[in-house]
Amino acid sequence: MSKVCQVSGKKASVGNNVSHANNRTKRKFNPNLQAKKFYVPEEDRWVSLRVSTKVIKTISKKGIYAVIKEAKAKGTYAGA
Repeated sequence: MSKVCQVSGKKASVGNNVSHANNRTKRKFNPNLQAKKFYVPEEDRWVSLRVSTKVIKTISKKGIYAVIKEAKAKGTYAGA
């Protein structure tokens, strides 16, 4: 599976490891992705998504249906 959030589109970013001697080597910062099932009462079905923890907090605040609708409008939704 790719390391991309299916709702927000968040993906790995690149940076540097910096040693005590200030040597710099490339590294990746991966998003904190979790596989989670959400129940969508408007459609009366379960949806499995791989989402970041920030999106999980947003879903608990706004609701799954509103978040998916918003992501589809933005064009970032990559769910089933």
